[in-house]
Amino acid sequence: MRVVLENLEDFEENEDFAKLLQESEKSYDNGTIKDGVIVSINDEFAMIDVGEKIEGRLSLSEIKDSQENILFKEGDKIEVYVSQGRGERPNVSYKKAIRSKKIKEKIKEFGEDYKDKVIEGKIIRKNKGGYIVESDGIEYFMPKFNSSLKDDAKNIDKRIKACVVNIRPDDDSIVISRKRFFEIDDKNQSEGAKKLVESGKVYTALIKSITAFGMFVEVEGIEGLVHYTEISHKGPVNPAKYYKEGDKVEVKAISYDEAKRRLSFSIRAIGEDPWKEIQKELKTGYAIKVVVSNIEPYGAFVDIGNDIEGFLHISEISWSKDIKHPDEYLKVGQEIDVEVIEIDSENRRLRVSLKKLLDKPFNDFIKKHHIGDVIKGKIATLTDFGAFVNFGGLDGLLHNDDTFWDRGQKCKDIFKIGEEVEVKLTKIDKEREKISLSMKALKPSPTEEFAQKYNIDDVVNGKVIDIRDFGIFIKIGDMDALIKNEDLFPLKKEDIKIDDDIEGVVAFIDKVANKVRVSIKRLERKKEKDELKAFNSNEDKMTLGDLIKDRI
Repeated sequence: MRVVLENLEDFEENEDFAKLLQESEKSYDNGTIKDGVIVSINDEFAMIDVGEKIEGRLSLSEIKDSQENILFKEGDKIEVYVSQGRGERPNVSYKKAIRSKKIKEKIKEFGEDYKDKVIEGKIIRKNKGGYIVESDGIEYFMPKFNSSLKDDAKNIDKRIKACVVNIRPDDDSIVISRKRFFEIDDKNQSEGAKKLVESGKVYTALIKSITAFGMFVEVEGIEGLVHYTEISHKGPVNPAKYYKEGDKVEVKAISYDEAKRRLSFSIRAIGEDPWKEIQKELKTGYAIKVVVSNIEPYGAFVDIGNDIEGFLHISEISWSKDIKHPDEYLKVGQEIDVEVIEIDSENRRLRVSLKKLLDKPFNDFIKKHHIGDVIKGKIATLTDFGAFVNFGGLDGLLHNDDTFWDRGQKCKDIFKIGEEVEVKLTKIDKEREKISLSMKALKPSPTEEFAQKYNIDDVVNGKVIDIRDFGIFIKIGDMDALIKNEDLFPLKKEDIKIDDDIEGVVAFIDKVANKVRVSIKRLERKKEKDELKAFNSNEDKMTLGDLIKDRI
């Protein structure tokens, strides 16, 4: 058999390729390209007159375009590849004729100096002997033992580079080897990479592929990586946002790791480092004009010119703490004035603030409000110790102790975020720019209401609600009153139980601290005084002798 693209699959790895070619010529009826005429066209075939006894049959799929339109009509002349069929009818192929012409042209182009010419193409199909690789419409044969590929279906559509190792003009055959390409490419890549780095020149590179960590580019047949940190002085960027495969970019080779055979290119190294200018021209506290270049949920990036971006954190956009997303305040392309708050040239980080150029809400607030004012705001934050009330860009602290007369209550159990509340302004700390609020101050304390009903030494009754080490608490109406241990006499503390009724007299009222104390001991003294007073007011007064005469 003669070796052409149709039967190269019959060769095995250990066979002598040249010998097989020579032996195949003895028994093969060579195919040729001939001019034919379309005699007729039906739904499946076109019958082609090629000067043989019987017309050849050409499948319509070979002469249809991508829209399924037939490219020829009856009577048209057409070039076809003619080879001997199984019977008398010859085999004809329009596509083989085109492929054969292209291969002939390519073989002529290669000439005698074809060895190790590099072609880049895509594996389009597999056969027993190896793979068919298509490049620029020309099909090449790559024997399996020269492919350096695992023998599986995953290789189809894989793009490869290979070297031409054999050409047979009589057979329209071009044989390639990926294995040979690797042999010479390793050496070429290493030598070429070193030359690129040593030259220090700027080269035009072709982007071969783009990944999350950078771009693989090719310069004069040498491939290398532009890491995503080497694209721009702005810092790490997403290469897919700025480039696409097939684009050409200016690069500079900056290093070559011989052990890893890794060549690194840089785009940003071409121009002067703008951070040098930043160090000279900008200082912390400077106000500059910038353009919003990108918005993220956590902040915005701003272009300050000279290929450098600054970062505007969401907390630096507004004095308001209600901001949910930067796009509530900013738009891409918007020009704004900001203040430089950090310049870190070593880590190439520039931070700016928008709110620092705006009036502080605290200054505006103290112009309008004074201690003692009653104002309304919304609950912004709830904590274990209280709540922060927002007044549009400024928060005030409402402590649990300043909210409820009942010490057991907490803001987080009563209020909800966003709820409107009325409070009294009780303190303004200008140095720390903080304000304190109170709700207790808007209503009388339970002690004040208690004091309207009871005076010191008034007799009161209450139920025991709590027993502590230092005394007991009784409930008198809505007021909790304390009876200290020393005021329990003549009652014994160990005999007292929760819900017992206790009688005593009011011993102490503190309206500011909202405290009331009751004393049983004082009640006993009061009773003695009342008895003595009653006795002294009796008309039938008795002498001391009268009182003790019965005891003598």
